[in-house]
Amino acid sequence: MRAYKTITPLLILALVAFLLPGCRNRSENFVIALSDKISTLDPIGSATVDVASERIRVLIFNSLVKKNEKFDYVPDLATDIKRADDGLSYTFTLHDGVTFHDGKPLTSADVKYTIDAVLASSSGKAASFFEGSGADKKGLVAGVETPDPRTVVIRLTKPWLGLLSNLVAIAIVPKDSSESQKTHPLGSGPFKFISYDSAQQTINLEANPNYWEGAPTIGTLRVRVIEDGNALQAELRSGSVTLAPLPTNLTPDAIKSLEQDQKLQVMPFTGANIVYLGFNVQNAPLDNVKLRQAIAYAIDRETIIRDLILGQGKVAHSILPEESWAYSPGQKYAYDPARAKQLLDEAGFRDPDGDGPQMRFQKPIKFQISSSSVATRQYVDVIRDYLKKVGIPVEVETMETNTLLAQLRLGEFQMTTSRWVGGNQDPIFLKDLFHSSEIPTQERASRNRSRYKNPELDRILDEAVNTADREKAVGLYARAQEIVSRDLPLFPLWYPANMVVANKSVGNIKIDGSGDWSFVRNLTLSK
Repeated sequence: MRAYKTITPLLILALVAFLLPGCRNRSENFVIALSDKISTLDPIGSATVDVASERIRVLIFNSLVKKNEKFDYVPDLATDIKRADDGLSYTFTLHDGVTFHDGKPLTSADVKYTIDAVLASSSGKAASFFEGSGADKKGLVAGVETPDPRTVVIRLTKPWLGLLSNLVAIAIVPKDSSESQKTHPLGSGPFKFISYDSAQQTINLEANPNYWEGAPTIGTLRVRVIEDGNALQAELRSGSVTLAPLPTNLTPDAIKSLEQDQKLQVMPFTGANIVYLGFNVQNAPLDNVKLRQAIAYAIDRETIIRDLILGQGKVAHSILPEESWAYSPGQKYAYDPARAKQLLDEAGFRDPDGDGPQMRFQKPIKFQISSSSVATRQYVDVIRDYLKKVGIPVEVETMETNTLLAQLRLGEFQMTTSRWVGGNQDPIFLKDLFHSSEIPTQERASRNRSRYKNPELDRILDEAVNTADREKAVGLYARAQEIVSRDLPLFPLWYPANMVVANKSVGNIKIDGSGDWSFVRNLTLSK
């Protein structure tokens, strides 16, 4: 007589999990590491816009518009986008069958509500929808209309080609949800929000089974902020962290070391984001353009990339990536310490007896940086040494990221370094960074943190951002980049490679130049 073993409830559950569609190839412990703190869950109303929060945004939300791998603007929640012949309106046709995580269908009313809420807020994302400041502040959006549930018309006060680029970062939320978004974000994206622990800096998400582009393979997902690079290395090696995309707190040496671990894979992708030096051009002595140029000539970027970054980057001559249709290098700065010293002499910072940096300056230049990245501190120390060699004393001051951002906004800094993520892929971003109308105030978190003013550049950028003729726009943006490269309110250092460290069980890792986290939806996991 044949013997049959008892099938336990646990075994039944295991069999069900294996057999049911969508249950296989999913992980209960898939952890993605973030290098920077999350400053907000709020996708539409936060005054600050930071990299970490934007990474989370693309997991939970969709926008009307997104960028493709070539940085052209294509529909996201929209299926079609039409610009009026007079340039005064854009009409968006929405996808059918899109629902929010609570099951509510997405309609044009939600899009209107979202855009109106952003424009009425003090959000950093709202700033670019206005020009001027104070009593002269004028909105570029005249209104949002919803002729039917699938159609949205955005009317403008004047032709404005920057609308699509600024809509990319606007997460569409359900009508009347702005307050609840601050603590429980709810969107239409591939992952649903479950919980957030602000003390531990962890966010728990789960796959949206009804996602309109197809449910993610990864069933549950935890995003953890791990600022300490040593801790991140240990957790990658132990398997506690599954994936670390663009880990800015890992030094190039650490990444090379992780490459030797048989359980891990290290993958480089071409990056379009930019690492830069920023100067407060209204603060002496950095109000002197020859000093800024001397700093550029004093830094050997090729050697830094080769020896410190271990080839994980490429020298940048413009804020725009080389792949951009509007790219122009402008004035280039190769390593030339003799030229740097000559410029210092011409600027009045002389060292007649050659006794060293303190002879040129009464006090060091303050170099304020975020404390969150070990890799940043490493290259900053090298830059400080390069500047010292030509007679420019620098005092490095580290601070918490949000504190630094607040000081940059208020102009309470001399020199800093950071990276622009995403925005620099559109030439319109040149106006955000360098137009005099974009200087931030206490009321307005604009991006011209250098506080740079140049009437000639203002005129060129005003024309360029409103020129639909691409051939003409190419010439205008080339002139703009020439001026910026000469005046150096900001000095491009390099385009970092988009490095990814992951467990070898993770498949289908494909990151585009922007480095955003939209690729997470398509990841696979093998046993």
